[in-house]
Amino acid sequence: MMSYTTPEPLLRVRGVAKRFGSFTALHEASFDLWPGEVLAVVGESGSGKSTLLNAIAARLTPDAGSVQYRVRDGGLLDVHRMSQAQQRLLARTDWGFVHQNPADGLRMDVSAGANVGERLMGLGQRHYGQLRTTAEEWLQRAEIDAIRIDDAPRTFSGGMRQRLQIARNLVTRPRLVFMDEPTSGLDVSVQARLLDLLRQLTRDLGLAVVIVTHDLAVARLLAQRMVVMQRGRIVESGLTDQLLDDPQHPYTQLLVSSVLQP
Repeated sequence: MMSYTTPEPLLRVRGVAKRFGSFTALHEASFDLWPGEVLAVVGESGSGKSTLLNAIAARLTPDAGSVQYRVRDGGLLDVHRMSQAQQRLLARTDWGFVHQNPADGLRMDVSAGANVGERLMGLGQRHYGQLRTTAEEWLQRAEIDAIRIDDAPRTFSGGMRQRLQIARNLVTRPRLVFMDEPTSGLDVSVQARLLDLLRQLTRDLGLAVVIVTHDLAVARLLAQRMVVMQRGRIVESGLTDQLLDDPQHPYTQLLVSSVLQP
């Protein structure tokens, strides 16, 4: 009789909490993220979404709880017990982070090609021709004309900057990418094009993604699963379509009724 092995979670978040002075920004958040899964974290501004994202991405140290990441050999590592050097290596190899403002994730005054190649150089690659060829390939995958390889990001439009930031993050083929409102502030047509690109790349590369967004339409398009945050707490979680079509928590019902219905 054939047996099947259930995959293990790629990321295990347990009881993560964070206070800023007397203000509790995050109340004991817990969830699992599976390989190749896109998880949306939704809620209004101030709900704790970005605090949660930064805590699990080791950009912010939580006051309590643990974040465990399953490395390629199958072992689980506690992210916040790693040294800073280990965290930096993880961030530029197995992880990516796409900022809401592309300027926060790019070097604005060096070329597009250098922005993409920099992560590879951080892993020891030094052959200029290979770096340039790989950069051209990833610019094209991110729907940027390769003739712009020597142009600085400051000459790019907002949508192109965001696509360049995505190429920069994915060139090392990470297993997990964090995204903080990646489509916010873009024109509707530019946003739609970027969402199509993200959906294609996450599927083609088998990426696991945690995406923070206030836009439930973005969550429906990209994410298989969703968690809803209110005042620093996860108040509901489940399959995206199920939560959006049949929300159970009053806050989720309010979000859905105010955003998705005319």
